[in-house]
Amino acid sequence: MDNNQHNTNLVSSRRHFLSTGAFSLAGVASACLMRDEGLLAAEKKTNKELRPELAQTSFDLKPKQPLYEPKARAMISLWMQGGPSHLDLFDPKPSLTKLDGKDYKGDIKYDNAAEASPKLFASPWKFKKHGECGTELSELLPYLGEVVDQITVIRSMHTGVNNHGQSIRALQNGRILGGRATVGSWLTYALGSETQDLPAYMALIDPGQLPVMGVENWSNGFLPSLYQGTVVRAQEPRILNLDPPPFLKGDPQLRALSYLKQLNQRHYERRKGYHDLEARIASYELAEHMQLAAKEAMNLQDESLATQKMYGMDKPETKEYGSRCLIARRLIERGVRFVQIFTPNQKWDHHGSIRTSLPAACKIVDQPSAALVADLAQRGLLDSTAVQWGGEMGRLPVIEKDRGPAAQGRDHNTYGFSWWVAGGGFKAGHVHGVTDEVGHKAVENVVNHYDYHLTLLHLFGLDANRLIFEQNGREQSLIDNQGGQIVKGILA
Repeated sequence: MDNNQHNTNLVSSRRHFLSTGAFSLAGVASACLMRDEGLLAAEKKTNKELRPELAQTSFDLKPKQPLYEPKARAMISLWMQGGPSHLDLFDPKPSLTKLDGKDYKGDIKYDNAAEASPKLFASPWKFKKHGECGTELSELLPYLGEVVDQITVIRSMHTGVNNHGQSIRALQNGRILGGRATVGSWLTYALGSETQDLPAYMALIDPGQLPVMGVENWSNGFLPSLYQGTVVRAQEPRILNLDPPPFLKGDPQLRALSYLKQLNQRHYERRKGYHDLEARIASYELAEHMQLAAKEAMNLQDESLATQKMYGMDKPETKEYGSRCLIARRLIERGVRFVQIFTPNQKWDHHGSIRTSLPAACKIVDQPSAALVADLAQRGLLDSTAVQWGGEMGRLPVIEKDRGPAAQGRDHNTYGFSWWVAGGGFKAGHVHGVTDEVGHKAVENVVNHYDYHLTLLHLFGLDANRLIFEQNGREQSLIDNQGGQIVKGILA
């Protein structure tokens, strides 16, 4: 594959093109644009031959051909901030039920040692088999049970870093370090977008607050700034500044934008190779297109009442999250490459009161998440759209805050936890991996974060070892020389 196929052209972030200025969306011309980062994209060779110069001098978001025929062409990530308890949702443990209340004899790492207890804690909720596949799920996920034949439950996820920030980074950008590009940035870098009227990568944030690690969750890292995720707010206006001031509407704005393009092009002709400058100019042009396209994509009144009800938009507890899931489907339909939906900060971090807080969290997301899978399937989109549900960790099999049933919770566990995936080349109606008898550590078919990333890029027709970006003489990649293997057991 030639170099242009490995490198993606850039759409800049909302943060860039929503800068204030005389022409609102148009912004001010090029005076404040960033200096050159000297970033080069190149194809990595696996032999010792001298690699030819493959510097890319221009970036855009036009669609690129992958290395080989892809199964997935778009992705929706449902990010459960805080760490859902796999032991109470996806991973039934009869042995844990038998040992309930007894001291755990194995090695265990507490994140909150001050509130820790060695007493084993059986799930208070019942599990039962669902669908033709017979996958066992908790009674807290009745809607997911209706689409279980479409999903794979991975019961052996593992990062091995025991706090939120480090595990979020591992799963979002491949390492526990900051300053790196997220999965969404890598996919848009590699493949571009099927639409030039909407951002390629969009982050649908919760109305309450930003997730842990904030904007790092949709960072472009060392990649050019067009690959950063565009934030979509949870309430109207979902994207700020789409409307020009009244005095600029219509022909005045068109003339202003035309003049701005001339200024920007003249400025860039004298500074070719300044990728951040090029990205900022492209963001102004994208902003112009978005004035109509973004409003149309997020107008849920175009959807039937039956569809809105399917996503739970008729209920107060599911209306907001259901709206974002429906917007995600509409964005994917219109050619957006990667959409990520965030739950509230620490919504799933149930150190205490798990008997009340876990059912409340499930009630918000269960129906809309299942509806998204069913809706994509009935529209013929699921085969080409990868869907991912999960957080940065699971929970321990022992009691935290042993002060009676109402206070009890579970501490962090990154050594064995559960995600589910669907569509986009993932196997349907399947369970992959095993944790030990009490659900503490993954022991069979372990899926490390880098294994998952290798597998995900493979589904998009990409080779994670060859998808690189050269920064200051160092080759950067999503997996960053961590090794790993494609998890063939979860592939269709």
